[in-house]
Amino acid sequence: MMETPAAASCTRRPLLCLLLAALCLRPGLGMYTVNAVYGDTIVMPCPQGVPNNLMFGKWKYEMADTSPVFIAFRSTTKKTVQYDDVPEYKDRLSLSENYTLSIKNARISDEKRFVCMLVTVDNVYEEPTVVKVFKQPSQPEIIHPANFLETEKLKMLGECIARESYPDGNITWYKNGNILQPVEGVVVMSLQKVVDQSTGLFTTTSSLQYMPTKKDANAQFACSVTYYGPSGQEKISSEPVVFDVHYPTEKVTIKVLSQRNTIKEGDNITLKCSGNGNPPPQEFLFYIPGEPEGIRSSDTYIMTDVRRNATGEYKCSLIDRSMEDSTTIIVHYLDLSLTPSGEVIKQIGEALPVSCTISSSRNATMFWIKDNTRMQTSPSFSSLEYKDAGNYICETTLQEVEGLKKRQTLTLIVEGKPQIRMSKKTQSNKSKTIICHVEGFPKPAVQWTTTGSGSIINKAKETNYVNGKFSSKIVISPEENVTLTCIAENQLERTVTSINVSAISIPEYDEPDERNGDNREKVNDQAKLIVGIVVGLLLAALVAGIIYWVYMKKSKTASKHVDKDLGNIEENKKLEENNHKSEA
Repeated sequence: MMETPAAASCTRRPLLCLLLAALCLRPGLGMYTVNAVYGDTIVMPCPQGVPNNLMFGKWKYEMADTSPVFIAFRSTTKKTVQYDDVPEYKDRLSLSENYTLSIKNARISDEKRFVCMLVTVDNVYEEPTVVKVFKQPSQPEIIHPANFLETEKLKMLGECIARESYPDGNITWYKNGNILQPVEGVVVMSLQKVVDQSTGLFTTTSSLQYMPTKKDANAQFACSVTYYGPSGQEKISSEPVVFDVHYPTEKVTIKVLSQRNTIKEGDNITLKCSGNGNPPPQEFLFYIPGEPEGIRSSDTYIMTDVRRNATGEYKCSLIDRSMEDSTTIIVHYLDLSLTPSGEVIKQIGEALPVSCTISSSRNATMFWIKDNTRMQTSPSFSSLEYKDAGNYICETTLQEVEGLKKRQTLTLIVEGKPQIRMSKKTQSNKSKTIICHVEGFPKPAVQWTTTGSGSIINKAKETNYVNGKFSSKIVISPEENVTLTCIAENQLERTVTSINVSAISIPEYDEPDERNGDNREKVNDQAKLIVGIVVGLLLAALVAGIIYWVYMKKSKTASKHVDKDLGNIEENKKLEENNHKSEA
């Protein structure tokens, strides 16, 4: 057979023929894929194992409608590596001894079909590798958020943006963790994707128009981007955003701001009016009892030092009077009238009507205090006594109203002219105690005078002045009949009373001193008994004297003795009469 020129040429240059044949071979059916992360190093092993008779290996990439571009060469005989002059891969390539190709700083443009070509003496092997590059987007964020949303209005809520991703992603909106689905006229979304021509990265933006309801107050809105990475589909969510939802006022409420549950005269009242809209109304009309027109004010209205006429119904309304609310306020009061009051001076024995009347918003309790002691009953004076004098307080209080109480004072002064009652008692040692019992107000000053012989054993002693009464007493031992005079004097009058004191040493007890209560009756009985004994003795002495006078009538000496006895009897009668007058 005759050899063709081409065959002759391959016989002379077999290596050149193998290389040309490799360029014309169709790609293998097997396909190896390498997933790379944007910016990282792409590592592509040569899928075909290195044959023993390998002469050299080359890497190339292929693109549609273009010729293959060789980028790296390695010879097994010369042990050298050569990189083709391809601008986009300059200083980025590395070919190892096992023909693994590494590309630094992966780019979107590296997403190609690379081919590893191994050439032996008798064959050419090619294995393709497809490179996929992925870029995770930045965390999505909601930009251009609305300042507020309004019910019944479709308004731009904001835009969700996810930057620099590859491949492009999809954006989903959420409300309180639930996916928002488009609803005509209520939830409107639009999606936009932009590619950076220099990097090939996508920026995805989704805008959301939303018509809220009142329930959307405090709702959390968020968005997420779904994208593909080396390990499959992934998702990144934004931070949630809460929007202020404006809605109209549907109800007006009026309240009374007070630290106590009740209000009394003199308190301050603060009315607070509020609406349940958002934002709440800033101004209201307040309607006050007695005011024909509403008073325009902020959400509070203050009244100071209120009186009982402030009791009534209070209202507040919106400025347009479309809705209102009302409340009733009761201003509690307590009036007390004491007649008479202040300082009152009366005479002993006089009558003094006392009246303490109350006028109040609720039932009040009243009680009397005399000289810091609470009284069991109200005072009543039909015939004044010295013990009735003192400081009287009529006090009333409303127990249901904190701090509401009233009191008035009556200072009663009971005056009286000095009154004296004298008594005496004889001790076993022949001394006699003379007591001057004095009543009167102002307190009388007491003086003692005496006529006849006798010595005052000690100075006068006074008891305590209680309820207009006190006693002054002296002790004497008379040698003969004497007359003691007690003088009591105050600003009203001077009173003088005298008592005859006999030298007789018979024990006697006139009006007992400093006794009271149930013992007084016993003391009076004892006094009557003593008086009876004395009277009996006097009568017996009188009878004996008469008999003796008859018997001794014939004798002058006897007559003298009888006269003396009669004189003593007469003296005793006068003493008895004086005592009866003092007792009367």
